[in-house]
Amino acid sequence: MPPKEDAEFNALKKEIEALKETIKGTATSNKDKTLEELSGSLGDPPRVKLSTKKTLKGHIHKVNCVDFAGDNRHLVSASLDGKLIVWDTWTGNKVQIIPLRSSWVMSCCFAKSGNFVASGGMDNMATVHDLNNRDSSGAAKVIRELAGYDGFLSSCKFVDDRRLLTGSGDMKICQWDLESGKRTLELYGHAGDVVTLSLCPGDENIFVTGSVDQTSKLWDLRQKSFVQSFWGHTSDVNSVCFHPSSLAFASASEDKTARFFDLRADQQLGQYQTPGTATSFTCCTLSKSGRHIIAGCDDSTIHAFDMLKTTHLGSLSGHENRITSLSMTDSGLGLASSSWDQHVRIWI
Repeated sequence: MPPKEDAEFNALKKEIEALKETIKGTATSNKDKTLEELSGSLGDPPRVKLSTKKTLKGHIHKVNCVDFAGDNRHLVSASLDGKLIVWDTWTGNKVQIIPLRSSWVMSCCFAKSGNFVASGGMDNMATVHDLNNRDSSGAAKVIRELAGYDGFLSSCKFVDDRRLLTGSGDMKICQWDLESGKRTLELYGHAGDVVTLSLCPGDENIFVTGSVDQTSKLWDLRQKSFVQSFWGHTSDVNSVCFHPSSLAFASASEDKTARFFDLRADQQLGQYQTPGTATSFTCCTLSKSGRHIIAGCDDSTIHAFDMLKTTHLGSLSGHENRITSLSMTDSGLGLASSSWDQHVRIWI
């Protein structure tokens, strides 16, 4: 890449920024009403009054990620203590403790079937464990170590028991065949670390990603490329979450805003900030109805917003440090949060 002071580079950069502004202007001109105007006649949703049902204690270092299995009961958490813990959230008991080769784990995910968990981080590798088989030490057996990254593994999601999607610090997204251990797709499009990804609930070929390049992108595995780009954030996009309708998604950013993007409108429809002193958002999820956006912050609080009216509906307190991850059960009846305070909380 030419140096920034290079005249040609600066000219191209200005041209790209001008094109972005043109696209934004065209999208804005096509918007005849705001989300707030359209939802003004709707009744207010109930305020969020979740409380901590269980506090899961077992990690001895920062917990960076949590993810529910498809049974709405079991949860996996990943911590810088070098452990994955599989929890029974109904009883609060540990089901399995899985030691990792690297303690610098940044992401984890649970297969909906409950058969597998995957994790990765600064070891530049995705590791898949089979929860139904044990190794000689009694821990869940490692069935795949997926190498081939030039940067840290920041995010991972099971498409199904045979396929895994990963995002990494080398700006690429990979799809892996877990039966062969081979990479079947390698996708590029972001201009910075791919930090987060979320699968479309209605189509396993569609997913959305967020990046430190301040954009979110919609991808189609059949086309082997991204099909839409979404601008608006002015800092790193830390988290994205597909809407249950499959027609929109929410995002959370270091720029102290959470936002709501509609795929059909090809633009942002809503923007959300904490009341009083704004704080950076680290993660987000959506309620089963899609009406509530729930976002975690770096000041240890979790906030809920009315997606339609963009109003603040309440906050959840209990953690004592930065919120790192949120996971909603498929049933929509339970929420898990992880934090640098070394704990996982289950909210109902």
